[in-house]
Amino acid sequence: MDNVDKKILALLQKDGKLSNAKLAEKLNMSETPCWRRVKRLENEGYIESYQANLNKRKLGYSVLAFVQLTYTAHDTKTTSNFIDIIQRCDNVLSCHNITGGADFLLQVVARDLDDYGHFVDTVLRKLPGISDISSSISLKELKSTVRLPLDC
Repeated sequence: MDNVDKKILALLQKDGKLSNAKLAEKLNMSETPCWRRVKRLENEGYIESYQANLNKRKLGYSVLAFVQLTYTAHDTKTTSNFIDIIQRCDNVLSCHNITGGADFLLQVVARDLDDYGHFVDTVLRKLPGISDISSSISLKELKSTVRLPLDC
């Protein structure tokens, strides 16, 4: 990966709708080599997908919770079942297997506290092997990004 590739990634990270023509123009290169580089970055897995970043609040999701889950059982079947359930939960934005006192950290959105309570009752408390659920509700989001720092 050279500096031009990093610049392509930085520009597309900032604006995924950037046309190949505009991207090539910003990089001072012709369109065909630019397109080839983007295709190579996609094929090699540097670019996984393109998406629109949506405003949670405007779409009615006023609650953002960080949930720590602790398990009593760490067997393959319990973990696999957990992963299957979490993968299907649209309210779960991210799930991480973490170090420390808890086993997993989830980032969850809900329309309001009642909606979040319903999620905890109907999804999290139903998970087999859970010994502790600890929630922290975000009072104010100061920064949120999926953009990676690129040295270019």
